Amino acid sequence: QVQLVESGGGSVQAGGSLRLSCAASGNTYKTYSMAWFRQAPGKEREGIACINWTGSKTHADSVKSRFTISRDNAKNTLYLQMNSLKPEDTAMYYCAAGSSRYCGLGTSAYGSWGQGTQVTVS
Repeated sequence: QVQLVESGGGSVQAGGSLRLSCAASGNTYKTYSMAWFRQAPGKEREGIACINWTGSKTHADSVKSRFTISRDNAKNTLYLQMNSLKPEDTAMYYCAAGSSRYCGLGTSAYGSWGQGTQVTVS
């Protein structure tokens, strides 16, 4: 079992920046691939960025050039740097981990999820 705890969310004005963190504990060998998802009220959960153990990354078109995913394997921590935030980025942001060596943006690839951290952009 992997435990994931997100932090760093908050309220920010449009154009601002936030950095989300996700600390992993437990069976961290199951965190070969990690990802960030977000879910706005009334909408489906959306995969926005993923990264595998070697650092290979994928970003969704909706956040490409504004958000950057990274990880520190020594600290078992996943990050999401969010710049140029827009009101449409407002959502609950979730960290996810999976045992696949290849990361993807679909929810089915991940077996462990955090509780989420709220990001509000006004």
